[in-house]
Amino acid sequence: MNIPRLRLSYRDLLAANRSVMFFGYRGFLDFRSMFLDEYHDRLFIGAKDALYSLQLERASVDAREIYWPALPGQEEECALKGKDPFSECANYVRVLHPYNRTHLLACGTGAFQPLCALVYVGHRGEVSCCPAPKGLMLTH
Repeated sequence: MNIPRLRLSYRDLLAANRSVMFFGYRGFLDFRSMFLDEYHDRLFIGAKDALYSLQLERASVDAREIYWPALPGQEEECALKGKDPFSECANYVRVLHPYNRTHLLACGTGAFQPLCALVYVGHRGEVSCCPAPKGLMLTH
């Protein structure tokens, strides 16, 4: 039986006044996977066409994004195969796994042509982890 380490009700979260709503930079999140990186104090979220990195203490302030859509032509090919172009033909980031202390392995559906990449997340305490508001470094 799997028992969570900590269980809080919605009311408990509101009372603690530490809840933060995050909808991504496009107004929706549509998340598929999460990875809590306690070493870097970050929460990584795999979503539709995006990977987010949120700092645990200031999630809404220091959110970083990698925009990671399917490769050119994959969405069209997916639609031609009869899939729904709006709900199925995208890159849904489904796998987030630590590769080593400085990289995260991320894999997405790639509009039914899976793709993976190593994401540079930096060293512990390194401010340059996420150099620009729109990106972590993707290394194929």
